[in-house]
Amino acid sequence: MRSYILSVSFILLSFCTFAQNTGGKGKLIGKVIDATTQQPVDYATVSVFKQGSTSPFNGISTDEKGTFNIQSIAAGDYRVTVDFLGYKKYIVEHVIVKDGGIATIGTVLLQPNQNQLKGVDIIAKAPIIENRIDKMVFNAQNDLTAQSGAAIDVLKKVPQVTVDIDGNVELQGNANIRFLINGKPSSIFGASLADALQAIPGSQIKSIEVITSPGAKYDAAGTGGIINIILKDSKVSGINGSVNLTAGTRQENGSFNLNARKGNFGVNAFFSGNAMLNTRALNTNKRTSSNPDGSRSELFQDGYADTKRSGYQSGLSFNWSITPKDDLTASVGFDHFGNSNKGITNQEESLYGISGALLNDLNSVRNSESRFSAYSTDLSLNYKKTFAKEGQELEFLITTSSSKNTVNYFQRQDYDAPMMTATGTRGYNPGRDRETNISLDYTHPVTKNFSLEGGAKVVLENLTNIINTDTLDAAGNYLNNANQTYGFNYKRNIYAGYISTTASLFKNFLDVKLGLRNEYTTTNANFPGVVIPGYNTVAPSAVISHKLDATQSIKLSYSFRIERPDYGEVNPFYNISDPHNISTGNPNLKPEKSNSVELGYNRSFNSGANFYVGSFYRHNKDDIQQYTTQFDTLVVNGDRYTNVLLSQRANRGTQSTLGGNIFASVPVGKLNLRSNIFIANRWNTAPDPANNNAIQRVSAFNYRINLNANYQFPNNFMAEIFGNYNSSARTLQGTRPQFFWYNFAVRKQFWDKKASIGLVANNPFNKYVDQYSTTTGVSFNQESLRQMPLRSFGITLSYKFGKLDFAKDKEKEGRDNNGGTDIPESGGGK
Repeated sequence: MRSYILSVSFILLSFCTFAQNTGGKGKLIGKVIDATTQQPVDYATVSVFKQGSTSPFNGISTDEKGTFNIQSIAAGDYRVTVDFLGYKKYIVEHVIVKDGGIATIGTVLLQPNQNQLKGVDIIAKAPIIENRIDKMVFNAQNDLTAQSGAAIDVLKKVPQVTVDIDGNVELQGNANIRFLINGKPSSIFGASLADALQAIPGSQIKSIEVITSPGAKYDAAGTGGIINIILKDSKVSGINGSVNLTAGTRQENGSFNLNARKGNFGVNAFFSGNAMLNTRALNTNKRTSSNPDGSRSELFQDGYADTKRSGYQSGLSFNWSITPKDDLTASVGFDHFGNSNKGITNQEESLYGISGALLNDLNSVRNSESRFSAYSTDLSLNYKKTFAKEGQELEFLITTSSSKNTVNYFQRQDYDAPMMTATGTRGYNPGRDRETNISLDYTHPVTKNFSLEGGAKVVLENLTNIINTDTLDAAGNYLNNANQTYGFNYKRNIYAGYISTTASLFKNFLDVKLGLRNEYTTTNANFPGVVIPGYNTVAPSAVISHKLDATQSIKLSYSFRIERPDYGEVNPFYNISDPHNISTGNPNLKPEKSNSVELGYNRSFNSGANFYVGSFYRHNKDDIQQYTTQFDTLVVNGDRYTNVLLSQRANRGTQSTLGGNIFASVPVGKLNLRSNIFIANRWNTAPDPANNNAIQRVSAFNYRINLNANYQFPNNFMAEIFGNYNSSARTLQGTRPQFFWYNFAVRKQFWDKKASIGLVANNPFNKYVDQYSTTTGVSFNQESLRQMPLRSFGITLSYKFGKLDFAKDKEKEGRDNNGGTDIPESGGGK
């Protein structure tokens, strides 16, 4: 009931806001160019002041063509300034704006500063959170504590995103997310998402973009939406770079960036590495099972696991502005990440008769070890052509990503009973993954307020895997198990096309974007007896927004998306690293289909404060969920295992989610407070095997709250504190654990802010974070406790070097200098 009240409140608040005063209807337009080279000046700051005021009440940055368009200005007499680093400020007095009219200041000629500085201090920076019409942006490079951890730690601070202790990520309560790096897919996410996110240092991340209602340009995959990780680079002339190092008791990372641009050619290079030192987690598991003959089995497991992680990323990109209208970008990246786990588990298996008497008690010790590694290579080539007509563009993009993954595991159980011999298995599983994306996009502005977009895309996926399994015999030798040794191939091709339109209606009262995407999927898997038919997907999308005035807007969006099962979910290989808890894939999984609606309201204030409130509803069909079944005896390819819980993914009916999000950022002098609240209520409807497959309905309410506070002291000294709490939630078969995480950080900048040193403490007052969960099913109940050591202390060092030249190159006449952090939306290749 709480979720109903809060979600309805969100909707009512948004509609009430819609009814507020919409402000003026005037516009202010113009263009900014370099007075010397006659080239556009992109990202120049245009500020609008009321006469007599020293603080602007409205403003905008110029686009890549140097143009700007400021809307919703009331009638009046204003002063306008245009400013950019490396240029003299340009001031226009007495700009008259009429109600409903368009005021133009024409072409502004910015004069470069004649006094060349040895260095430039950049004091203007984007806010931590930016709410845009199609996405929410978290600017990680401006966040103090985010720089010392990995990508998984940065995501914990992003609104609408939830991360559990194992690195599982959800967006608006949905784990089916499409992850991108710099707007492009990467096979680095295919092998192990949690390990990939642990391998990207936070110091390497420029921003994270969250897209909950993607348009027709984007792939329809990912019912939860899209998360795009933007890595740091530089678009300015000159040679510059940065070095970031972090040393800590639990995690260490470092990154190096080098950027060079001269005329119409630029190069970006980076290398980053990350290592999680040995971490010991404690595990306790208690299971009670009812047997068909009326007896009762109990399993108690108690032990520990030592875990290490490491990885690196490297990349090199080239940008060549061939002509003023033709731009070519190429990039190559090499990545590696892996982990190792080693542990000992004490086990006690007890059997009780119908009367409750103990019939048998067996003690054993299980030694286990596993190693995982992945090497990937990403290549991309992007060509973009602009035309004389403003907004008309043609873009071609090809990306290919390949990875080589290897899994090694070992487990052995030794029993106290003298008549029982040890049992065990070991495996070696190499695999390869290749994905190629080819897309073509075209944008054509029909009128000033109406444009059409269209494109086509092909996605080619090819995965191969070899399973080699050995079994321990009575003599203590590991012999190949032919029944569990095999190879398989998995191929999937997606052929897509889309069309979308963008328009301003009713004298710019509404901005509308409508799209339709069609994807046809073919799948070929050589699993015995499995045939996966091809299928077609039609995915409509729509966004309607209204700008109430210069400081507030409202948006309503709809999208249809699907979640195709990946090869790990359909692979029928049995993971027997723990013979009492076995998992396998399901080759018969069908795609999950989702319809979602989102309503949001955003308000900014002259003080720098920002407020966002939104609500959403999502309904999934053929919902993919993990399901666990208990077996007294499970036969796997001829081998028998007793007292087993078998887990696999299945299409389990439908899932509906109603939720909301509140975000607020409030500056109070030199103190900045930031908070995010996410709530959701989820309903699952699925067959219940415990009740003759009658319809089972499960309702689960969960929430997430975080708070961030930072204070700017004198002498370039800053302190920050962050806390995050995720509530427990029900699942189809039990409960998911709650999670609380917090950290403190301080930073001192020196050498004209080119260098800094910082100290970070994560969970300093708690050695372990307790994770309690339950799982229930037909004839069994299980309780689990994991104690994870997250306490750590670290020191961070950073240094920026090089000279920044903001003047446009005289030899580069007519160059269209593209920049920014927006995703290069190409072919829906997201």
